[in-house]
Amino acid sequence: MSRKRTVVAAAAVLAGALALSACGGGGGATGGGGGSDANTLKIGFMGDLTGENSGIVIPPRNGARMAFDAYNATNPPKKIELVEYDSQGSADQAVPLVNKAIQQDKIVGLIGPAFSGESKAADPVLEQAKIPNISPSATNPGLAKNGWKFFHRVVAPDSAQGPAIADFLISAKSPKKAFVISDDQEYSVGLADAVNQQLTTKGVPVERDQFAQAASDYSSSIAKIKADNPDVIFYGGYYAQAGRLLKQIRDAGVTAVFATGDGSFDVGLINGAGTPAAEGAVVSCPCAVPSASATQGALKAFYDQYKEKFKLDPAVYATEGYDAATAYVKAIQAGNTTAETINTFLATLSFDGVAKPVKFQPDGDVVSTDIFVYQVKNGQLALLGNTKDAKLG
Repeated sequence: MSRKRTVVAAAAVLAGALALSACGGGGGATGGGGGSDANTLKIGFMGDLTGENSGIVIPPRNGARMAFDAYNATNPPKKIELVEYDSQGSADQAVPLVNKAIQQDKIVGLIGPAFSGESKAADPVLEQAKIPNISPSATNPGLAKNGWKFFHRVVAPDSAQGPAIADFLISAKSPKKAFVISDDQEYSVGLADAVNQQLTTKGVPVERDQFAQAASDYSSSIAKIKADNPDVIFYGGYYAQAGRLLKQIRDAGVTAVFATGDGSFDVGLINGAGTPAAEGAVVSCPCAVPSASATQGALKAFYDQYKEKFKLDPAVYATEGYDAATAYVKAIQAGNTTAETINTFLATLSFDGVAKPVKFQPDGDVVSTDIFVYQVKNGQLALLGNTKDAKLG
């Protein structure tokens, strides 16, 4: 079957499955339906659901809920109950929550943790308990270097995202100098370091700075930026901090191109900076977010059904949450009902996800490594395209 026919067929199947999901509803502390009985398997979802960076975790939670609701609507022999764990992105909260999920709730799999720091803390516990986990959004490269057998992610790591956005900035702006800054969170440092390394490798002089995650006054860092007078600034971190930082940078009169990564892919970046300050900001992401402009295929079907179900446009990592949940659905449909047999199945899994092919390498990383770039235009995040061929607006 040709690639075009495969995409059309996959879109038709997805549209049918998503139509079922519209019947499942979207409320409640636990999505996915089912009950706590012998005919129900529990899959957890862990991430920041109410904290300051929840805007990049709620969309993948919604995507996961859609997939499970569609599956449960077929009245299968084993239904799936989605059990949510609100870690607020904290490693300190993630560990006790994952212990509860394993020991008390008896989950057979987990979607998440969503962030890299909490993943680093919680994944060893999941590994020891032999519980498969699929993160929709944890991108730190080191997570795949621990020899874990139960770790997976449906998103490319920062070792792919960092060089891709650095190369894009070089191609778009030919910078004579760059400034790379981050807060001190696990994800933030990892992505900023990856960008810093690639810029340096390509011969661009770089200044590097870092501030505490809890800080709100970035005047010390901004003084360094002004003194360096860079052509581009890259920030590694989440949107709650990125918005404040960008506002203070623009208030200081610095006009250099401001770029950041997937952790800042949320309207909170624009709201935090203010629309005038955010205009022109560049955001990279190992994700293709469906929009109203999608006219055909799986992304179009996903956009329509997500919008119908949640009365919202899909946002960052919504499709990755759906694909992570679909991986579990396929494992259970194949007759796997224990954590270990589900994990064994995941190692052989290969299917066309909504936004990318889903196939796991032995270290748990997904095979697909495409990175996309977006730009704030008129208060909206607009897709420019793949970093390999996108043009800066």
